[in-house]
Amino acid sequence: MNLNATIFFQMIVFFVLAWVTMKFIWPPLTKAIDERRQKIAEGLAAAEKGKADLAQAQARVSLIEASAKTSLHARMTDAEKHATQIIEQARAEAEVERARILAQAKQDAAQEVMRARDALRNDVASLAVKGAEQILKREVNASAHAELLTQLKAQL
Repeated sequence: MNLNATIFFQMIVFFVLAWVTMKFIWPPLTKAIDERRQKIAEGLAAAEKGKADLAQAQARVSLIEASAKTSLHARMTDAEKHATQIIEQARAEAEVERARILAQAKQDAAQEVMRARDALRNDVASLAVKGAEQILKREVNASAHAELLTQLKAQL
């Protein structure tokens, strides 16, 4: 066969492949990526809002606490002092619990990010297989190509 004809045929196949990829594979892939990016951005915005609300609440508590301490210390009896100690102990325990809940929330957020990445990898692999099926115009046997899919997921 003529070398020029071979190169010309390969160019045509390449452009057809590029067109099919841009038409059928790329739009769903970018849409999935954008949806994941938006979901993660919303989660981060909610976390920042929670931090700001927590800082405001702590500032209000500090102001109320300071004013309450100054007015209460002047008129406290022994029973009131004991109650104040109990309240301070409860507050310390609440701070420990708050720290534990915050750490758990951070851990849950990290796990959600990992789940989202894994789901995205699976979606990309599925889209790649569907694209290959459309290009080849035959069904790819997923069970026969499980190792290939695993390698593709690992690379993504």
